[in-house]
Amino acid sequence: MPLDTLKNVFGFNGFRRGQQEIVETLMADENVLAVMPTGAGKSMCFQIPALVKGGLTIVVSPLVALMEDQVAALKLAGVAADAINSSRERPDNVAAWKRAAAGETRLLYMAPERLMTERMLTALSKLPISLFAIDEAHCVSKWGPAFRPEYEALQVLKERFPGVPIAALTATADAATREDIADKLFGGRGRTFVSGFDRPNIKLSVEMRRDWKKQLLAAIAEHQGESGIVYCLSRDKTEKTANFLAENGVNALPYHAGMDKTDRTRHQDIFMTEPGVVVVATIAFGMGIDKPDVRFVVHTDMPGSVEAYYQEIGRAGRDGLPATAQMLYGLDDLRMRRQFIEQENASTDHKRREHKRLDALIAYCESPACRRQALLAYFGEASEPCGNCDCCLDPPEMADGTEAAQHLLSACMQTGQVFGAAHLIDILRGADTEKIRKFGHGDLSSYGKGAEISKDGWRSVVRQMVAAGLLQLDIAGHGGLSLTERGNALMQGEGAFQYRLDTVKRRPKTRSQSKAPQAEDETPLAPREFDLLLKLKDLRLSLAQERSVPAYVIFPDRALIDMARKAPTTLAAFGQIHGVGAKKLDDLGETFIEEIQTALTEMGEA
Repeated sequence: MPLDTLKNVFGFNGFRRGQQEIVETLMADENVLAVMPTGAGKSMCFQIPALVKGGLTIVVSPLVALMEDQVAALKLAGVAADAINSSRERPDNVAAWKRAAAGETRLLYMAPERLMTERMLTALSKLPISLFAIDEAHCVSKWGPAFRPEYEALQVLKERFPGVPIAALTATADAATREDIADKLFGGRGRTFVSGFDRPNIKLSVEMRRDWKKQLLAAIAEHQGESGIVYCLSRDKTEKTANFLAENGVNALPYHAGMDKTDRTRHQDIFMTEPGVVVVATIAFGMGIDKPDVRFVVHTDMPGSVEAYYQEIGRAGRDGLPATAQMLYGLDDLRMRRQFIEQENASTDHKRREHKRLDALIAYCESPACRRQALLAYFGEASEPCGNCDCCLDPPEMADGTEAAQHLLSACMQTGQVFGAAHLIDILRGADTEKIRKFGHGDLSSYGKGAEISKDGWRSVVRQMVAAGLLQLDIAGHGGLSLTERGNALMQGEGAFQYRLDTVKRRPKTRSQSKAPQAEDETPLAPREFDLLLKLKDLRLSLAQERSVPAYVIFPDRALIDMARKAPTTLAAFGQIHGVGAKKLDDLGETFIEEIQTALTEMGEA
């Protein structure tokens, strides 16, 4: 029966990897924690049981925009779905509640704050609730980096609704976070499914930040006319970066929590519904952003943790087609991130965990080997070299940096361990600056000892020495460097220091990709198929704008590619297209068939 629902309602012939066992477990009224990579189809894991079991399923979702998009997509597929949220007028919310109370609704979406009021819980206790589905479930756990207090209140559901299964779903949770989620939401009584964290279609790269604006433009130029997200650390940088990109011909819009709510919503709507838009954002933009055709994510600054990074790059390539994730970072990032942690109003234990998380991200950034191996290893998943990251495609050259490191440690020691990287580099390169003259640092034995290494080369050495635990940053002050115990040992001749030569490289080689979209396991579209795809995309966009929904809600790219390949001209043939269920066949079949027939006639193939 679940398979019938999957085909008849959603138009899919079979479950994706990991989905079926989760569906069957929920059908047996067992609790489930599902950790699945972004784009793996988490929503289907609770939507199918909701439809097969009957009754009312309550879906907890953190963002209004995500709720609205999922409800619109379900309605288009013929599913009785609804939402109660703050963006709707009170009469609309009242009407939605009445439909749910009358048994007309299968899935009702709410934010945790609205669900966990005494009045709502009491009202729901009188209805035949068949399932609770909690999206972005990592927000429940204080062990994770994205804890939200309003999510913690959800742990009372197991007492208030005994016997009603709970599905907790997330793309990001290490072992400690998973255990905490399962304990809080269902007292450990349930099954945990981890479907893997790998997103092989996303090409990973990390670059030392040099001329970040130039680097950003180069990254976006590889995706001309495609949708993407650029993450910045501050609101001010977000605004300035969006303006800079717009001045350089990129269709870019800013998004951050300090903007007027109307403008923020408008920018998100434009990004979701129009092609080729680049959003420049703080982390305020992202959780639950379900736009399948985001082709790239660029971080102009280092994120706060491996989990945050994984979550943010996970917004790229949800359709399974090739995408890229690029991070620019430098020494300032390390100091600022350490500073943020220390400034938190949190316990010493929490700060210690956050520093460890940051250490793991630094290790990822400085990895000389496959980045995907390093990323997946953090989540406890072993893998082979991926062949789709900068380290695999263009392996870094390693060098013995022991002597250079000793010179730097010596300069740091001789100047009192209070100066930052820029001044120490000037000393080592034998520069004649006002600061060097003022402090008499031209007389030091370390002066000029590293003249053969460029400024960029020294910046890389400093950054890698901090990452290796040889130097530490004064995070409370202005980034002064001091020796650690390991640094002192190296200066005394104990041990060695290997580092990667961060020379200015050519753009890394990429997997050969046709400009025509294709899945990893499919051949590129032929020219006439690609032309048809463009016409179908135009039709989809006009239908989406008429209905005020994101384009992917009409049909995902994969469905349009299937149409372009098969060019169906009858309803029976159109019904076999990926993602075409019974309701979409009735509502949209004739419209798309007419477009296909017109295009074939123009090509002389009808």
